[in-house]
Amino acid sequence: MSHNMTRIICACWLALPLAACGLAETAVTGAALATSATEAAKQAQKTEQQVQSQVEAAQQLAAEKLQAAEAASNSTSAQ
Repeated sequence: MSHNMTRIICACWLALPLAACGLAETAVTGAALATSATEAAKQAQKTEQQVQSQVEAAQQLAAEKLQAAEAASNSTSAQ
């Protein structure tokens, strides 16, 4: 084997661990992003449920006010 070929092989062997570190870092970053996306989805679902509860409460209050207004109107008409 020539001297240059030996140098190239040694350089490749020395660079290999650095390349592996980059792959590991990419994998860790990908996992962190996936976890972050999962948490964001859970938070969005929680927010959606809270908004739905608020809408239902507002609808219930509006229905109660309508019934009270109708009752007051009927009692005024009866007099």
